[in-house]
Amino acid sequence: MKRREFITLLGSAAAWPLAARAQQGERARRIGVLMALAADDPDAQMRITAFLQGLQQLGWTAGRNLQIETRWATTDTDSLRRHATELAALAPDVIVAGSGTATIAPLLQATRTVPIVFTVAVDPVGAGFVASLARPGGNATGFTTFEYGMSVKWLELLKEIAPRVTRAAVLRDPSIASGIGQLAAIQAVAPSLRIELTAVDVRDADETERAVTAIARSANGGMIVTPSPVASHHSNRIIALAARHRLPAIYAWRFYAAAGGLVSYGADLVDHYRLAANYVDRILKGEKPADLPVQAPTKYELVINLKTAKALGLEMPSSVLARADEVIE
Repeated sequence: MKRREFITLLGSAAAWPLAARAQQGERARRIGVLMALAADDPDAQMRITAFLQGLQQLGWTAGRNLQIETRWATTDTDSLRRHATELAALAPDVIVAGSGTATIAPLLQATRTVPIVFTVAVDPVGAGFVASLARPGGNATGFTTFEYGMSVKWLELLKEIAPRVTRAAVLRDPSIASGIGQLAAIQAVAPSLRIELTAVDVRDADETERAVTAIARSANGGMIVTPSPVASHHSNRIIALAARHRLPAIYAWRFYAAAGGLVSYGADLVDHYRLAANYVDRILKGEKPADLPVQAPTKYELVINLKTAKALGLEMPSSVLARADEVIE
């Protein structure tokens, strides 16, 4: 037997016990995934890939011992609710809520029995998704992305990068608890940094554009884009607004900086999806979401787009560059 044939056979043999059990009637486990993003979104694909890789490392492979039902939607409430209902009706072993409040809320409305693992949640206790971080108590658990106090760093970064900024628009979604809580945290420190804040409610792209344009009419303006499904959906338009009005802007997620935003600082979302695979594995092996604590981020990343900084005429401070996890040139 040739060496290459032996290696191939050896690799196949590793799957024999599992294949034999499946042939004897072992039930393939079923996972539902609900994403409030487009299926062709590159960042969404990176997250899903990390999730599948995490599962594979734990012995779960789609098409072999795992069946995955994925539903993609935008931030349209009716569409998300319909997809959540469809997934719950399939009675999967666990459902992954992939895009924060936009997916967690409709899934919990659709089922209080199917285990749910959320990858992104700013304030799951305040939103009523879990009873507490240590003991979720219901059918949902997962991963938080920010403590409200961390929101202060966005304003501090804005002032450090653009010292002339004296006015800043804070884009937030007032319909979710995190949008209110993060704005409050930023407002608490704004006077000490001598920055006047204007809250901009992100409900639709046109309303956002009108509000940001009004802010930009005065000199020394800046912008903070707090995380929300609506802001993420309109990210390209928001980045274009900042560029058009030459507004230094801070964002919560890496994909903003990768798409041309000035600076992002926040949790590593791809890492969250990889970690979510571990919770899915534990639930498939018998543990209950009620007993699995909600976990805080293990990794924050600072990403700087130097090309955008140059276009805005900003000299990035060496102190900020030294702290950067990634610099886009």
